[in-house]
Amino acid sequence: MDRAEKQEAVAALREVFSKTGVVVVAHYSGLTVAQLQNLRKQARNAGATVQVAKNRLAKIALDGADVASIAPLMKGPTLIAYSDDPVAAPKVAVAFAKDNNKFVILGGAMGKTALNPDSVKSLATMPSLDELRGKLVGLIQAPATKIAQLSTAPAAKLARVFGAYAKRDAA
Repeated sequence: MDRAEKQEAVAALREVFSKTGVVVVAHYSGLTVAQLQNLRKQARNAGATVQVAKNRLAKIALDGADVASIAPLMKGPTLIAYSDDPVAAPKVAVAFAKDNNKFVILGGAMGKTALNPDSVKSLATMPSLDELRGKLVGLIQAPATKIAQLSTAPAAKLARVFGAYAKRDAA
């Protein structure tokens, strides 16, 4: 890598670190290329990105960033998983770590908050932003549905009573 390529890589990483909601750092030593491709595919499907970056360039890019707390984790064969959604990258990383014992989560950062491996795992158990939005819409719609049911219930009851009287008189 020549100097210009390194500067481009640092600039790209700086942009990633400034715009993402969460960054997870993990060791990937011993994983095959096929396993890494599978991880990248799973991450892409979940709305996250997995990238192997040179530790030295990543540390330069982290200088002054909100997620600078991950700099000490950048030792050895590390990769970063990041996403705008605060739970997408942790979910993918934790799920992949369960299936592959050579994939070790070191920690991460969410904004200025540093995350240890347990924090990343607990973050992965939370529902995603889309799931939370769906639940919220469901909760907002529930009272309107109940009111609609209550307003039509008396009319339905009256109709049944009239129907019963009509049947009785006809018999």
